[in-house]
This record gives sequence, structure tokens and C-alpha cells, in this order.
Amino acid sequence: MELLLLAIAPIFIIILYVYFKDKYDKEPKGLLLACFLLGAVGSIIITTIIYLGLDIVLPLKDKFSVPQQFVKAFLVVGLTEEFSKYIIVRFFAQPKKAFDEPFDGIMYAVMVSMGFAATENILYVLEGGYITGILRAFTAVPAHATFGILMGYFMGKAKFSNNRIKLNLLGLLLAVTFHGFYDFFLFIDFIPGIWTGAFISLILGIILSHKAIKKHQENSHFKPEDT
Repeated sequence: MELLLLAIAPIFIIILYVYFKDKYDKEPKGLLLACFLLGAVGSIIITTIIYLGLDIVLPLKDKFSVPQQFVKAFLVVGLTEEFSKYIIVRFFAQPKKAFDEPFDGIMYAVMVSMGFAATENILYVLEGGYITGILRAFTAVPAHATFGILMGYFMGKAKFSNNRIKLNLLGLLLAVTFHGFYDFFLFIDFIPGIWTGAFISLILGIILSHKAIKKHQENSHFKPEDT
């Protein structure tokens, strides 16, 4: 039970943080929960199916090959996982009437991402124990949050733009890029010190996520006019 709490605590801390950043028009709790559950179950299922297919057509067996680990980080892991989240936001959340301001892209993408991260984190922490749980609370979990925020920023803009396809795909591309770099530096940790690149990527993602949240707060349709 303690391990389970350790696994889910950082998930809900991040969810509450982003939820309270949505200052002007809170989203329906039922819809947020649905996105979380779709991320926790649906995106995991989609990811697993794609993983199994890619393992057949694109087997990557040499864990000490930098090119193979690059392909694994960006294509096998980054693109697969972010795509599985993207399609839930794109085809379930984005069309909803409640998705009525750009910040909602961030809110719903974070819910899907945190659902995915919750399932993943529970599995890793139950297997790896307390140290794994503590490390992931400050690394993998916030990393998934930044991927969601960066994707959601552009998907929020897309909802109210004539360039919806371009902006949606830009959000997906940005999430895949940050996810890919984060994992790539961890996958090639056989090179001494290279793992620090993952933390640099994470810090940059956090900085950009903060700016994305602030930008959509400022541009909210529901923000009271200054008097």
C-alpha cells in the first residue's frame, strides 16, 4: 500500500497544480476523470499493441548501439507513447463543448499524460521499490507532465485556429522531441556522464511548460478585463 501511494502521489500533485492554474473556467470533473482513465488504460493498450508490432518489424537488440538507441528513444518509445496520448486528446477531448479556451488543451493533455504515467509508475515502483518511486517522482513523472503540457499548448491553440491540423501535429512533434531526447540520454548511459542530458532536457521542458501555462492564462477567453 505504501508503494502504491508513493507511485500515485506525484501524479495527483501535478494534476492539482495544473488544475489550479486553470484560473478562469474550470473543466468538468467527470470529463477530466474520463481523460485520466483513458490515459491510464486506453493509451497503455494502444502503446502496447504498437510496441509489439514494432518489435517484429524493427527489432533493436544491441543496447550498446547509439544509433539503435536513438531510434528506440524517438520512434519506438517517444512517438508511440505520445501518439497514444495524442489521439485521445484529439478525438475525445478536443471536440468536446467544454473545451472552450486554449488552456483546456493543457488541462486535458495533462490528464491523459498523468493517466498514462500513473499506470507506468505503479508498475515500475511495485517492481523497483522505494528508491525507484522517489527517483521517478522527480524525473519520469514530471517529464510526462511536461510532454503533456507542451503538446496541449499547441492543441489548445489548434481548437481555435484555422490551422488546426498543423498546430495539432506541432504539439505532437514537440512532445515526441522532448520525450525522445529525455529517453535517449538515459538509454545510452553506458557513456559516462551522458545521463545528465536527460536532466537538462527535463529542466528545459519544465521552463517551457511554465511559459506555456502562463501564456494560455493570459490569453484566456474568460479572463476579466483590466479595469
